[in-house]
Amino acid sequence: MAMDVVDYEIRGAEMQFVEVELDPGEAAIGEAGSLMFMDAGIAMDTVFGDGGAGQGGFLGKLLGAGKRLVTGESLFTTVYTNQGAGKQRVAFAAPYPGKILPMDLRQLGGTLICQKDAFLCAARGVSLGIAFQRKLSTGFFGGEGFIMQKLDGDGLAFVHAGGTVVRRELAAGQTLLVDTGCVVAYTPGVDFEVQFVGKIKTALFGGEGLFFARLTGPGTIWLQSLPFSRLASRVFAAAPQRGGSKEEGSVLGGFGAGGLLGGALGGDDD
Repeated sequence: MAMDVVDYEIRGAEMQFVEVELDPGEAAIGEAGSLMFMDAGIAMDTVFGDGGAGQGGFLGKLLGAGKRLVTGESLFTTVYTNQGAGKQRVAFAAPYPGKILPMDLRQLGGTLICQKDAFLCAARGVSLGIAFQRKLSTGFFGGEGFIMQKLDGDGLAFVHAGGTVVRRELAAGQTLLVDTGCVVAYTPGVDFEVQFVGKIKTALFGGEGLFFARLTGPGTIWLQSLPFSRLASRVFAAAPQRGGSKEEGSVLGGFGAGGLLGGALGGDDD
């Protein structure tokens, strides 16, 4: 099956969405829950597996579904096909603040490896697979960087990253140490392994985790300033652990109706 060549427009600043324009007969595949809106001439079909071009028969679909299950994604993918007579548009929204990155797999050598939750949508013909890290140490200690998604094909794919995105070109032998959650994607020529921070005191009290991702060129890497795991941990830490509201930033927060003052007033009922 030939890859669909689609036009697109990325809209927004902090909370972005990508609007994909489909010619008659063209289709896009989207991650479950990413749809924002679509024109009436587009038909939506949920398929078993990754919806890629290379799935032949039941065994191929089962293998595609198994790959997605390993990466923690849904067993199903949604395909959006333009069944109208003219151009139609479908839009996919980012799940949290950050940037949507258009990745032309043809220009990247046909393959891109990315974090397992980074894929947002793609033109029909892009295949979604998994990439296990080769080194055993990465498997035991890699955390977010152990099981990655692999995008194959020569079409256009869209990847989402949190916060601000940095693209770096690594020369042969050039190495960069990165927090494992900050790695968004890299080309297959980049060597990925996990490295211990080195000092026990730094590991225990530095607040940066026990391990770094060690990326060695040649190739291209994309980094994000706000991994979702970091965002989620900050939100959880700031949220009230017992019902009610947390009046953050107010000196009187502890003296409200549910705080010290409320307790004192409540004691007058006896």
